Amino acid sequence: MHLYQKTSHYFAQLPDDSKDLALRELHSLGAEELRPVYRGIRFKASHEALYRINLCSRLVHRVLAPLKTFDCHSDKYLYKTALKVKWETLLDPSRTLAVFSSVSDSRIRHSQYAALRLKDAIVDYFRVRHDNKRPSIDTVNPDVWINLHIRNNKATISLDTSGGSLHRRGYRRKTIEAPMMETLAAAILQHTEWDGNTPLYDPFCGSGTILCEALMLAANMPANFLRKRFGFENMPDFDAAVWKKIREQAQSQIKAVPTGRIAGSDKSPQAVQATLRNIGMLDKGNAIQIQQADVFELESLANTTIVTNPPYGVRMTQGRDSSAFYQMLGDFLKQNCKQSTAFIYFGAAEDVKKLGLKPAWKKSLANGGLDGRLAKFEIY
Repeated sequence: MHLYQKTSHYFAQLPDDSKDLALRELHSLGAEELRPVYRGIRFKASHEALYRINLCSRLVHRVLAPLKTFDCHSDKYLYKTALKVKWETLLDPSRTLAVFSSVSDSRIRHSQYAALRLKDAIVDYFRVRHDNKRPSIDTVNPDVWINLHIRNNKATISLDTSGGSLHRRGYRRKTIEAPMMETLAAAILQHTEWDGNTPLYDPFCGSGTILCEALMLAANMPANFLRKRFGFENMPDFDAAVWKKIREQAQSQIKAVPTGRIAGSDKSPQAVQATLRNIGMLDKGNAIQIQQADVFELESLANTTIVTNPPYGVRMTQGRDSSAFYQMLGDFLKQNCKQSTAFIYFGAAEDVKKLGLKPAWKKSLANGGLDGRLAKFEIY
C-alpha cells in the first residue's frame, strides 16, 4: 500500500505568493487539514475532493500523491529504496513515464542526476519482473508522471495526480513572446475580487490569457475541463464512477456570460489573432469582444474593471522608453477611465512608481524569474 493510501494526504505545488488565495480555494473544493509548507500546501482529501481539485483549481500547479518518504543520503540508497515501491500498481511495461525532481540542501546535489537514478530503479524493477521489458521514457506527454523531492536529505517519491502541470489549460493554441502563465493570470483575477457581474477590459491582451481566465471565472467553468486525462486515473484506487459524477456536476454549473461583459484589445495584429484563436477554444457564445487598437487611442474605459499586463522586457516595443510609456499610461487612466478600477501587473517592482498614480495596494506576484508586482489603482 502506498503512503497516500494510508494517510489520504496530498501535496499541492504552487508559488509561495499564491498560498493565501490557494488555501481558500482548496478548502472550497473539499480539502481538509490544510498546512502551508515549503513550495506548496499539504492537505487531506477524499477521492472526490482530489478529483475536484485537479479539475477545478485555478491556482495549483500540480497535486502530488506521496508514495514513499525516507531518509536519503546517497544515490545508492535512493535507487535501493525506489526498488521497493510497487510500481506495477501505477504502470506496466507498455506505458510511458517521466520523472521530474527537485533537490535542495542535501548530499545529492543535482536534481537531474536524482531523477536519472529514480528512473533507473523503475526501469530495472520492470526488467527483472517482465522478462527484460520496461516502460519507455517520454518527457513531453507520458502516461505517468513521477515526482522526486529531496530536501535536507529527506526524500519523497510521489505520483503526479494532475498528469503534468495544471497551468496548461489546453486553450493556448497560439502565443506571442513572453506569455503570462495561466495560474498567474488566475491569481491576479482572484486579487481583483471581480465576480463577473461588471465589465472587465484588458487593453494589452497579448495572447488573451487574462481574458480566457476571466471568462472561465465568470462562467464558473472548471479551469482544466479541456484536459484530456489526469494522473489520478493511473492510481490503483481510482474510482471511475466518482470521477464521472464530479465531471458532470462541474459541467452542470457552467453558466452563460453576457456578450461584451469581457473585452480587450491590443495594438499588435499578431496578438489579436492569437487571442481570437485561444478564446475560440472556450468562448462558443462570443461573450468576449476583441479589437485591434492602441490603448492611447481608445475613447474611454469608464466604469470598468481594467485588468492588464502592459508590455515589458521582450514585449516592450523596441525603441520605446519605459518611463515615458508608463507616464502616458498613467495619464490615459486619469483622463479616460473615470470611476474605474485598474489592476496592473508590472514585470518589475520599480515600474509601479513610473505610472505617476498612487496605488491603493501592491502585491508581490512572481512571474518565472521576474519579481513582479500587482497594483490596484482607483480612478475617480
